[in-house]
Amino acid sequence: MLLSVEAVTRRFGATVALDQLSLAVAAGEFVALLGGSGSGKSTLLRLVAGFEVPDAGRILLGGVDQAGVPPPARPCAMVFQNYALFPHLNVFDNVAYGLRREAVPRPEMAARVGQALAMVGLEALAARRPHQLSGGQRQRVALVRALVKRPPLLLLDEPLGALDAGLREHTGQELRALQRATGAAFIMVTHDQAEALALADRVAVLEAGRLVQCAPPQELYHRPATRFVAGFLGGANVLEGTLGADGLVHCPGAACALRLAAPLPLPVGARVSLALRAERISLRGEGEMPADNAATGVLRQAVFQGAGWLCSVALAGGQSLRVQVPAQQPLPPLGVPVLLQWPADATVPLAD
Repeated sequence: MLLSVEAVTRRFGATVALDQLSLAVAAGEFVALLGGSGSGKSTLLRLVAGFEVPDAGRILLGGVDQAGVPPPARPCAMVFQNYALFPHLNVFDNVAYGLRREAVPRPEMAARVGQALAMVGLEALAARRPHQLSGGQRQRVALVRALVKRPPLLLLDEPLGALDAGLREHTGQELRALQRATGAAFIMVTHDQAEALALADRVAVLEAGRLVQCAPPQELYHRPATRFVAGFLGGANVLEGTLGADGLVHCPGAACALRLAAPLPLPVGARVSLALRAERISLRGEGEMPADNAATGVLRQAVFQGAGWLCSVALAGGQSLRVQVPAQQPLPPLGVPVLLQWPADATVPLAD
């Protein structure tokens, strides 16, 4: 394993930034750290880079404990959110800075810098200063300045945060292509859910300094482990109910009973929380209600989002559900009764 973070805790006074967090990253893997502000994402990155020291636990890179190892001596490099380019140096010298510090021979240094700039299409801008570059170009210079040293692990703190929406998507694709081309492992901090799902091999979701789930993007989205993950990633509906003797989960807030794809290993009467994605629900005009996995309600709101409508339906039991309706499907008028249905495998049990 390239990186092993083992039960690491980091405190800042009375604030616990990381709480016994463990994470492993393999060579060549792209991992995104996702979470809200204050969840501990950037703190974890700084601990791995050596800019912070853990209060407990240990960090191993290539199997070697990094306790006491200063940042320049660690087998990793970090790209900061503000890029931290030297304003008085041109692009070539910014990229060459780390190689000069390592006394790499001039011919080899020139060749490696040239190859790095060619990888991101900036070889023609080698003589420019940072203030003469666009935001996307500065971001690419910061990337190759770190990669030119050929680290096995690259740490990126909100690398796309300063770019506008259109450039973020394009640069994100370039970032992923660059990671595959170099074979380095990337750990990227982001608060952008779509960015994490699109770029990473695995997404690690942090909440209040704890790692609550780490999984491939599709698994994370379709099988959230906790209420926080279900709500934070894509805003899933959460249904609350009680397991009945009939094996169904009875949800008074939705005024319906749910038959799950697999029986729950819980006693009768146990409280159950279930995640239900908006796009797994079908909406149609009022009709005969099936025995389970269906609910009746009133269409209260419909917001057009290009590919479809995001609807809010007030259910008979008092709860509201978000429902994603394809753009080509005709919508009933607001205020009319509707019937919602979903397959048994659309409801996912949550751990809390």
